[in-house]
Amino acid sequence: MPNYDAIVIGTGQSGPALTRRLVAAGWKVAVIERKLFGGTCVNTGCTPTKTLVASAYAAHLARRAADYGVTIGGGINVDMRAVKVRKDAVVAASRDGLERSLKTLEGCTVYEGHGRFAGPKQVQVGNEILAADKIFLNVGARAVVPPIPGLDRTPYLTNSTMMDVDFLPPHLVVLGGSYIGLEFAQMYRRFGSEVTVIELGPRLISREDEDVSQTIADILGQEGIAIRVNSKVVEVAKQGEKVAVTIESEGGRSQVVGSHMLLAIGRRPNTDDLGLDKAGITTSKQGYIEVDDQLRTSVPGIWALGDCNGRGAFTHTSWNDYEIVASNILDNGSRRVSDRITAYALYIDPPLGRAGMTAAEVRKSGRPALVGTRPMERVSRAVEKGETKGFMRILVDQETKQILGASLLGLAGDEVIHCILDVMYAKAPYTVLQQAMHIHPTVSELVPTMLGELVPLE
Repeated sequence: MPNYDAIVIGTGQSGPALTRRLVAAGWKVAVIERKLFGGTCVNTGCTPTKTLVASAYAAHLARRAADYGVTIGGGINVDMRAVKVRKDAVVAASRDGLERSLKTLEGCTVYEGHGRFAGPKQVQVGNEILAADKIFLNVGARAVVPPIPGLDRTPYLTNSTMMDVDFLPPHLVVLGGSYIGLEFAQMYRRFGSEVTVIELGPRLISREDEDVSQTIADILGQEGIAIRVNSKVVEVAKQGEKVAVTIESEGGRSQVVGSHMLLAIGRRPNTDDLGLDKAGITTSKQGYIEVDDQLRTSVPGIWALGDCNGRGAFTHTSWNDYEIVASNILDNGSRRVSDRITAYALYIDPPLGRAGMTAAEVRKSGRPALVGTRPMERVSRAVEKGETKGFMRILVDQETKQILGASLLGLAGDEVIHCILDVMYAKAPYTVLQQAMHIHPTVSELVPTMLGELVPLE
């Protein structure tokens, strides 16, 4: 039985980085990967989807060339095979580089296969049983496949299988009006597909403020994406070469018929077949591994990082998980999950950058607050670039003067949000940012301007 100082199961964002830190500290580490090195982000998430978004943006901008005084003759054609080849090349460079680095890392032994617990300190891979006093789980998550009548007899796509698509779906029906679904919806509409989004809730991305949801719906609608909210999918069926989706809305039933169907209604952790019961590891009803504020599981010496712990569903939260664990184990740190501020982005065009609380959450808290808002039409950089859709909003605690949150839906919102986020982490008053001199012309220069025009939040 090979003995190690640590076993790392999974090579998403947390696993490889933690492995390097442990090896640098003199630990002997075993890394187990059952499929693709790099996990969701590299293979079926951030890296490939943002590469596809870039191709879709290029097609969209080319169609708008006349708006900038540029004439393109012969029409705009999208070669989906070439789009996929580009995406695959970007993914392969990242995945192959990671795999190579781990396999050549001194002090690290890579096992390719499915790892399952054989006991609290033992993990089986194939016919081998590995042992270690410390075990780190970074096994990720996958798309939810809901129990919709007829789904077992109807072809469908997920964010993973979408990566194999090298053709243009004539009509893509997206089940789910949240972050993943909306990115694919706009992307394929810009490639040239007809797109319909079906959402069970009363509005898109329901965790955001209502005006943010509505503005996003307007942006997508202006591009020709059909949006059906308050719509429950009651049945799906194959209809010849097409897919028929029956929905129930406002007491009546109707049908949306498309060529392809994408499931984008949530994620579930990859914890089903890890043998967690043999290790005594506690999970939630949804299958997430329960962890404390320092990412320790119910079993001493075992940690869970990344999507599988339910404490964040992003690459950056997984990376932060690694930083917390590495600091606490190797640097005698006391970092905690509760120290981090909620932050993420929606990568439609224009993007939504988010940090901290929404306006609805601030109102619910009952604290006196101030708000600053600016439409992108009043941002010089956006006007100059011809990209004026959306708006920016920032929220401030009236008493402490600390920034509570921000929603930046507009040009470069996913980048600008960080100047706000950094001040929030510093726990500095908003006046620090308000009085900063930003560069003109940028989107960021309007953040101090917004902070100089605060009004009470109603």
